[in-house]
Amino acid sequence: MIPYYFVFLAAFINLIGGVSYVVETYRGNTKPNRVSWFLWALAPMVAVAAQLASGIGWSTLIVFMTGFCPLLVFIASFTNPHAYWQLTWLDYACGILSLVGLILWAITKDPVLAVVFSILSDGLAALPTILKSYTNPETEDANAFIFAAIGTSLAFFTIEQHSFIADGFTVYIIGVCVLLSVLISRKHLKSFRHDA
Repeated sequence: MIPYYFVFLAAFINLIGGVSYVVETYRGNTKPNRVSWFLWALAPMVAVAAQLASGIGWSTLIVFMTGFCPLLVFIASFTNPHAYWQLTWLDYACGILSLVGLILWAITKDPVLAVVFSILSDGLAALPTILKSYTNPETEDANAFIFAAIGTSLAFFTIEQHSFIADGFTVYIIGVCVLLSVLISRKHLKSFRHDA
């Protein structure tokens, strides 16, 4: 375990990735899926409220940043008309199911089920962006997900006692960020092969 104050570095690393994505969105180089980014902002803010009410300390900061950066991206998606991604029925269906998962997460009294529902909710929110990153990697920026994976991994090592309740959502976030980074980075591999 590393000292708890590394959570500040982890939060800063996440912020760098989030700002990078916001800048690319403002320039029109990325086209965020608003369903994913809105829900990625909403779920952590619910968790922050619950953690603050439970007296959780500084580790709440990384959860806050996990929601704050997507909130910035969601807002930035309205600043440039070229940054708009056309939503489909799948996006809306995933959004509705994600909200159901979020509601179940918020009302459950069992901490294990709460973690399961939070992962389910976030996974359904991520699905449209995962599919978009696979089919149209040029509309995404891997930096946000790379920095989020690094920052969240660093925060993981500040956890004092490991359990599914403490680690489950964090490990899931690292996994989905790595997956998105790999899918999006394929665009650079394709251009490298094309230039060779």
